[in-house]
Amino acid sequence: MGLEIITALLFLVTLFPIFLVLINSGKTAFSVTASPLTLPEDWLQIFRNMKTIWVDPNIQYGSSFYSSLLITVFSVGAIILISAQAAWVLVRSKTRIAAFLFMMFVAAMTIPFQIVMLPLVQWFRILGDFIGFRLLRTYPGMILSYMGFGMSLSIFLYHGFIKGIPYELEEAAIIDGASRVGTFYQIVFPLLKPITATVMILNGIWIWNDYLLPLLILGKGNRIQTIPLAVANFAGAYVKQWDLILTAILMAMIPVIIVFLIAQKQIIKGMVAGSIK
Repeated sequence: MGLEIITALLFLVTLFPIFLVLINSGKTAFSVTASPLTLPEDWLQIFRNMKTIWVDPNIQYGSSFYSSLLITVFSVGAIILISAQAAWVLVRSKTRIAAFLFMMFVAAMTIPFQIVMLPLVQWFRILGDFIGFRLLRTYPGMILSYMGFGMSLSIFLYHGFIKGIPYELEEAAIIDGASRVGTFYQIVFPLLKPITATVMILNGIWIWNDYLLPLLILGKGNRIQTIPLAVANFAGAYVKQWDLILTAILMAMIPVIIVFLIAQKQIIKGMVAGSIK
């Protein structure tokens, strides 16, 4: 009984900030500061605030939403495809090189981002000059950055899951004439659906909500702005309009919550299966 009470209290503490954002998004700026803990008198005010946010030229929510969606989709897609293939090769290759490479990916998970963020910007500038293609303040630069930082954890998760897949399934496919590429995409990859959902959500939430890496790669005043950058700029310009600031935060939360609710069963299944195997 005590454990259930503690769990309920932790749930309420975790949910309380979301509750504050929700109820205060349906108020005017004066109501937010005067009575932040009361329910809104008119819940339709949320949609009016959303409309104001969407058309406000200072936040440019429409273009920011498009930029965040494009960066998140392409980054997560690349992480899933490359990490799954890399983990499969590392699991099936029973060599010291494969074991060493896997340990390097695991070790990379322990490196703090703050240590490499400035060298990353410098190398992007040097590499961009070398190849004649700008990586800073562009979509490719953001996607490559997220691929690099998200690959280690994703390979680790896929690696643990693939070890539980019987190799006999792949042998049977090879005997039937399937190539290695065909074996992976026709036999192995469909079996990775649970852990793929886990990788997708973990990386998707991180990329969608990330602020520091877009700030370094894209910078301020760039035509490409993610939602966290746009909300931060908006909050700086309208520091007293908490109704619009909280509404902008709510609009940024909604896509992540929807995707999580849709894929939560696969996420839990993937985590449990990966931990057991």
